[in-house]
Amino acid sequence: MTSSTIRPASDYPPGGDAFRHRHLTGIAQLTPWEISYILDAAEEWVELNRSGAAKHDDRLAGLTIINAFFENSTRTLLSFEIAGKRLGADVVNMHAAQSSVKKGETLIDTAMTLNAMRADAIVIRHASSGAVQLIADKVDCPVLNAGDGRHEHPTQALLDALTIRRRLGRVEGLTIAICGDVLHSRVARSNILALTLLGNEVRVVAPATLTPPAMERMHVATFTDMDEGLKDADVVMMLRLQNERMDGAYLPSAREYHTLYGLTPQRLEKAKPDAIVMHPGPMNRGVEIDSSIADDPARSTITEQVEMGVAVRMACLDILTRRQRGVPGWN
Repeated sequence: MTSSTIRPASDYPPGGDAFRHRHLTGIAQLTPWEISYILDAAEEWVELNRSGAAKHDDRLAGLTIINAFFENSTRTLLSFEIAGKRLGADVVNMHAAQSSVKKGETLIDTAMTLNAMRADAIVIRHASSGAVQLIADKVDCPVLNAGDGRHEHPTQALLDALTIRRRLGRVEGLTIAICGDVLHSRVARSNILALTLLGNEVRVVAPATLTPPAMERMHVATFTDMDEGLKDADVVMMLRLQNERMDGAYLPSAREYHTLYGLTPQRLEKAKPDAIVMHPGPMNRGVEIDSSIADDPARSTITEQVEMGVAVRMACLDILTRRQRGVPGWN
């Protein structure tokens, strides 16, 4: 696509041409206007959820959504479950601990089993990168990626973008610092993809041991000094230390990490005076972020991110099932 044919993010084509994908397995597959289309759709659900009107919407009535979570989750699973039920769908949660995967069933066999159940959409979280795409290639219904290994977590990036847009009035032309355990974070990867695609300056701030190699290929600036990385930032996005994914000595101690990379009120002063603070949760209070910041409604967007998550996932479930439901213009 040449520069003369690139469509502005706010200008998307009508009907099904606004979002042509059968699945949502990652941000990497999306264009700026497709992201904008999802955010605009989610914006409507925010207001409907707040007014209570969304509880009376039944556009997915008669459809069955399977939440297949092969990895533990609280926020994402509940968010997808609430999203599906508010749209009137029958929602079934499948936990890995209760599945045949624990008995040695292969991922391909699991995919074929899920497909045989004739679900209308499947939401998948898996510890292995690429597992969601593998299943998507084997089933006949839309698949949504709820997080796969270190690869992507697309709906988290979308809800973060929506939160930024609502708080700051735009989600382009900003300076955004993503801080912490970037190496193990699919949230960081999806956010980098989405936020650079939308025209923001994205910085990665992390110890060298927690910075992925060749980050310049993702069009970001890297910093190992927290104060320098936060300078004049509009958005400070903190990440938790993912100790469960660490198989070596990445850090001397949590205390030293907090000293060098924890977000304190003093450190936040390096960012712009009206900078917002984000965190995908769950938080390690006193490690990557101080409670005084996390609980400050003027700066912290953490609870708002949770609210935006339901709206974004409602929008995604609605959009991906439109062709099945025969929505006009989505044939």
